Amino acid sequence: MKQVSIIGVPMDLGQMRRGVDMGPSAIRYAGVTERLENLSYEIEDLGDIEIGKPERANAIVENHKLRNLKAVAEASERLADKVQGVIKEKRFPLVLGGDHSIAIGTLAGVAKSYNNLGVIWYDAHGDLNTEETSPTGNIHGMPLATSMGIGHKTLTEIAGYTPKVKPENIVIIGARSLDDGEKELIKEKGIKVYTMHEIDRLGMANVMEQAINYLKDRTDGVHLSLDLDGLDPHDAPGVGTPVIGGISYRESHLAMEMLAEANIITSAEFVEVNPILDERNTTATVAVALIGSLFGEKLL
Repeated sequence: MKQVSIIGVPMDLGQMRRGVDMGPSAIRYAGVTERLENLSYEIEDLGDIEIGKPERANAIVENHKLRNLKAVAEASERLADKVQGVIKEKRFPLVLGGDHSIAIGTLAGVAKSYNNLGVIWYDAHGDLNTEETSPTGNIHGMPLATSMGIGHKTLTEIAGYTPKVKPENIVIIGARSLDDGEKELIKEKGIKVYTMHEIDRLGMANVMEQAINYLKDRTDGVHLSLDLDGLDPHDAPGVGTPVIGGISYRESHLAMEMLAEANIITSAEFVEVNPILDERNTTATVAVALIGSLFGEKLL
């Protein structure tokens, strides 16, 4: 029996809209444990990582334009330790967010156990900003750059090493809102990106097949980082930074089903569920349904 450890990260310090700290509770309330137990997984819920308080307003100036840098870094260290411990016990870490800055800690914990970790970044955004390129100073727009070793030292050296992932081992799926600095970094590093243009043109099945084949032979583990704003706001309304024209609910199920069949995902996180902005917990329910598909749930 496969064993899964759930870790909640009620983080809302990586951005400015309140409510995303309630994401882990919303996903639990939507029945994530029961869903996985029905698929014959043994579930251990490790509760929530402790998150510090927001820093005072002028701290952003002292912290090189990075909002809540100290608190985000401390939570990332705690999360990295917890995730690393789960992997050492040969359990699958399933992390529930919280804003996407939590990926800094997740990847720091995961990558220690792999020589060549692959990452599927399922998101409307690239999250490839740095303090120099970020228009906001919000750290939830920086975790992928940070994990490649690009950005402020406090964040890049979480868990005492850098980088966590190589650019050639990353696949971004669903991008449709990229800042200029992110576009430059993608071109400079040769990161593989499937924008909505490619998904529309090639179809999701083709995109996932290519992504799986690309990562399968070059990596010894693959982490899935799924931001619910990767989906169209019609299907996932409860997110902080919705971008219209996104991936559909059905396409997302197909993507998760294909990842389950390929059996390449070794850790995962689902982030940016904001119940305050949601309608009847729809987005958390969508997250749980996608988690079900990722873990092998089938209609027949």
